[in-house]
Amino acid sequence: MTGTGSGEFARREAEQLRARYTAQYRRSLDDPDGFWLEAARAVEWDRRPRAALDDSDAPLYRWFPDGELNTAHNALDRHVAAGRGDTDALIWDSPVTGSRSRHTYRELRDAVATFAGALRSLGVSRGDRVIIYLPMVPEAVVAMLACARLGAVHSVVFGGFAPKELAARVEDARPTVVVTASCGVEPSRVVEYVPIVREALSTTSHQPDHVVVLQRETARAELRGGERDWAELVSTAEPAGPVTVAATDPLYILYTSGTTGRPKGVVRDTGGHAVALAWSMANVYGIGPGDVWWTASDVGWVVGHSYIVYAPLLVGATTVLFEGKPVGTPDAGAFWRVAAEYGVNALFTAPTAIRAIKRVDPEGAELAHHDLSGLRTLFLAGERLDPQTHHWASERLRVPVIDHWWQTETGWPIAANPRGLAPLPVKPGSATVPMPGWDVRVLDQSGAEQPAGQEGAITVRLPLPPGALPTLWGDDDRFVESYLSRYEGHYLTGDSGYVDSDGYLFVMGRTDDVINVAGHRLSTGAMEAVLAEHPAVAECAVIGVRDELKGQLPRGFVVLKAGAEIAEDRLRDELVAAVRAQIGPVAAFRDVAVVEALPKTRSGKVLRKTMRAIADGRDEPAPSTIEDPEVLTTLRSVLRTAP
Repeated sequence: MTGTGSGEFARREAEQLRARYTAQYRRSLDDPDGFWLEAARAVEWDRRPRAALDDSDAPLYRWFPDGELNTAHNALDRHVAAGRGDTDALIWDSPVTGSRSRHTYRELRDAVATFAGALRSLGVSRGDRVIIYLPMVPEAVVAMLACARLGAVHSVVFGGFAPKELAARVEDARPTVVVTASCGVEPSRVVEYVPIVREALSTTSHQPDHVVVLQRETARAELRGGERDWAELVSTAEPAGPVTVAATDPLYILYTSGTTGRPKGVVRDTGGHAVALAWSMANVYGIGPGDVWWTASDVGWVVGHSYIVYAPLLVGATTVLFEGKPVGTPDAGAFWRVAAEYGVNALFTAPTAIRAIKRVDPEGAELAHHDLSGLRTLFLAGERLDPQTHHWASERLRVPVIDHWWQTETGWPIAANPRGLAPLPVKPGSATVPMPGWDVRVLDQSGAEQPAGQEGAITVRLPLPPGALPTLWGDDDRFVESYLSRYEGHYLTGDSGYVDSDGYLFVMGRTDDVINVAGHRLSTGAMEAVLAEHPAVAECAVIGVRDELKGQLPRGFVVLKAGAEIAEDRLRDELVAAVRAQIGPVAAFRDVAVVEALPKTRSGKVLRKTMRAIADGRDEPAPSTIEDPEVLTTLRSVLRTAP
């Protein structure tokens, strides 16, 4: 079929796909009970729910209130029972250590059951918390699923976080056990974890009963009292069976940066999480049993929770766990080597990773060395996908490159291109359309809905769908204040953007002072607190500025105390070292400028938004509320100077 006929066929097909998406989306909003109870059939329940949404305590909504299940059973045992026990569940590839391994569903189930038994022998039971501070090793997946098997609540802390950050999470979650490793391995260094854990626990009022240490040969740890060896524990452990829990019971806590510097414990419930992730895997990503799926992220982030561990295993796919980097382990072909070697059907990573590869290998020469014929789709999220990176990846991989948008709080995509349900035309720069259950609105300051093409605050009308956070750990009031108080009846995403005339959503950036460094949300307030501790610093501000590679990078501005005598280079080195020690290398904090004053409103608020705009090259006029316009005028040259 050629010419007019083929064009007409393509048009009708596109209309049919759009109609299929629209029908599902409208049903999810008009009949949420019917939609989500049907979706819940993809999950195996110990007690099947008869109701989907419980709105009796709005705005604290709950999903599947009368349902009972176990997530680890759904991720592992049921696949073994269905005759797929010899299928690969997990493939581990670690170029930083030269190690790799494969784990079938049966093998992974047995490892999880045994470690669950080990945790149970240490006193862990349903509802107890377990902090997991591990690198990208199979045992991290085992530990998460073992907690789920017991009905315990895990909280994974990214291995790059400093003792202070780990301590804050221990203090809030109050774990019975901390699970860690002797070390993490980076391309250029080895990070010993046990000293970090010890330092963190030396500052907390809460002390776990035990610390379990996975010994890695790269750097073994000498254990002390209260520290238990992983291998010794599992050698005598009796396997534990799945514990039935309520769908509304918490599965995990994942801490995200708060603008006050105090981390917020995002709670993920058990039933809604399983249903939403199973739905998204099939309908957003088009992945099911027999597919090989690779999320190149870290289990310390929400992407790792949802799409390295839980979602692919819930639908019976094979998931790849990668302990390496997009470049430098050993070269810019690392991703393509892994995708080719394991027959990856879909890859999910952050735009930062693709930009890093592009910077080292701009022509994509490394692709010629690898057979990527099995790769169907590249999914990107974690920060805005700029059109240049989108085009580069599309041209070289010759597969659909799909941007999508979601948050730690939401647990799965708010807006995406539903490749499994109804693939839609791609618009570079857009996350495409809202997914079922997400009633996305764009509002102005007064709460009025913005017309197509007009930027405003992106919100979601309540209730949020299954899988989204029902609250914050131990703090319903903070949950309401942080997310639900700005616009009545709406969840505030903290992002701004617009919807075009086709209903496509364009997410333009953050509206608060949490910045996004390579897909990692970090609090500028926490960094400012570190800078303010320096004896020479009187005032300070940290803003996120655009960066071609990482999306955003923090830039610090400090005002010295009167009479302070310190060389600027020395001050910069001390401040960078302090942020690295207290926040962690993940902050990528390297640029600090000494300024005479910070621009402020008459009420004393630092004009960070204005500073960000100028640093990003926009011609931002001084707001009418500014206290001293000359301060901003003087600062413009510093703000526009590249780090």
